[in-house]
Parts: sequence; C-alpha cells; structure tokens
Amino acid sequence: MADLVLAVDIGGTKFAAGLVGPDGELISSERVATPPGGDAEALWEALTGLIDGLGSPEDVAGVGIGSGGPMTWPSGEVSPLNMPGWRDFPLRERLAERFPGVPVRIHNDAVCLAIAEHSHGAGRGSDNMLGMVVSTGVGGGLILGGRLIDGGTGNAGHIGHVVVDPEGPPCRCGGRGCLEAVARGPGLAEWAVSQGWTPGSQPQGEGLYQEAATANGRRLALDAAAGDPIASAAMVRAGRAVGIAIASATHLCDLDVVTVGGGLSQAGPLLFDPLEEALREHARMEFSARVRVVPAMLGQDAGLIGAAGLILDADRYWAPR
Repeated sequence: MADLVLAVDIGGTKFAAGLVGPDGELISSERVATPPGGDAEALWEALTGLIDGLGSPEDVAGVGIGSGGPMTWPSGEVSPLNMPGWRDFPLRERLAERFPGVPVRIHNDAVCLAIAEHSHGAGRGSDNMLGMVVSTGVGGGLILGGRLIDGGTGNAGHIGHVVVDPEGPPCRCGGRGCLEAVARGPGLAEWAVSQGWTPGSQPQGEGLYQEAATANGRRLALDAAAGDPIASAAMVRAGRAVGIAIASATHLCDLDVVTVGGGLSQAGPLLFDPLEEALREHARMEFSARVRVVPAMLGQDAGLIGAAGLILDADRYWAPR
C-alpha cells in the first residue's frame, strides 16, 4: 500500500475516494452521494466511511484532495458553496491527523481536473494548456511551461470569472457578465425558461431514456438535440460565451490547447460548434489562432487522478509558497 496514493474528490453532489498507483492509474474507488443538509461531522463521517470502504488504506504514500471552493489554500479550510455544513472546515488538517507522517495536499477540484487532463488525458504532451469544467459552475486550472500555475491564492485559471458580457446577468461572485453567470447549467436553464422554454416539450424518441422534465442543463441539452429552438439558442449562448472567454485566456497565456469537461460539455457539437465559431472570431492573432479546444477525456475519474497528481508529480503540480 505504501506505493499507493489516497485520492479524495469532494463535490456538492458526490464524495469520491480512490487508491491511485505510482503511474497515475486508478486502482480502486468508491463513491457516495453527498449527504443532503449534513452538518460538519455528518459530512466528515460520510467521507471517512467512504475511505474505510477502500480496505484500510492507512499505509499510503500520501493523500491528495480536490474540493469545491472556496477554500484557503494551501492550508485547506474548505467552504464549498453547495455544502453549507462545511464552513471553514479544516479538511486537510483532519485528514493529516488521520494519515500522519505523509504529505496531505489539497487544491480546487477544477484544478485537479486540469492536472488529470494534462498528465493523462486530452492535454497530454502540451506544456501550455487550460483545463476547464462547464457544469453547475465554471472553473479551470492553468498549466504554463509544463507546471501548474497557482497564483497568489491558488485561484489562477479561474476562467469562470472572466467577463464575457459586461451587460450580462449578475454573477454569484457579485459581478456581472462573468462566464459562469452565462454558461453554468442552472443559470443557462433559468435564461431559457425566461425566454419561454418548457422543459421536456420535445419528444425524445421512442425507446430512448425519458429524462425528467426538470429545468436543468442536462434537460436543456436533450431538448436542444431534439430541436427545441429556445433550448438550441441557450446552447449557442453558452458555447459562444465559452469561446469568447477562451480567446481572452489564450491571448493572455499563449495556450496550445484547452480541454473542456463537465456536464454541459456532454452536449457535444451543440456546445462546441458555437464555441469554435466565437473563438475563431476573436482569436485572430497568429499565435492565438493555433489554440485547439478539445473535449476532456477522463470523465468521472479525472478528479481522483488529478488529486493524486499533487502527490505523485509534485515537481509539476505542487509548489505553494
């Protein structure tokens, strides 16, 4: 076990834990739904029970953690937006107490997804990439010169708060027109409803899985694929916003590749076609026109693989002040 890393992925809808080998291969993993409305200790007990389910992983080389934010970094007090039971919860410290004598490191979950795609996924081979997540929120991680860029507080690469429309909708951060405000799944569904979208109004086809008629990003993508004009317009709205943000990031950082994952990315061409169109309209300089945007490869395993990278490949991915 001592050559394995314990990886932990903390999200608003699920907790995941796994054992990762020295080559970054996920050996085993367990997942559980995040306890709804759980207080601090109930959430902690859910996590420790998940870890115990891996089979006494006490003798490990280290512990890597990806968590939704905000958090204090690198000390690791976490306050995930969708988990009110944890406010300034000392997650890294509590895990360090349980696993003494080995490194215990934490970063934002979107950063861990970027690490995974850079080391083992669609960004492999690039020294300059941005890994993005477009889902309930929009986040990212930035690799330049082959190394993770943290910034002063660990938030470098947070493309969700690049402004794509100064007159756009208010954002949860207090600003207006941020990419996250426009393109995150719940916000996009709200916009579509305001334009007259009725979730589930389009038939999904005989024999196909019938998704519940709920106003969310997944339902929106399904209706867009079935030809609903308002749902289709919403996907164009999201794709163009993401493309504009990527153009700005590419001009700033001289990127080779951008990987895009998360729930909304599963819409495929409905998102990526307007994304590409907007990107090529705005990325007109020779150096920026070469950027490639590709779907992320690693799916639900990415968070664990990236969290393990904080331990397994610390020279590239762990350099806090």
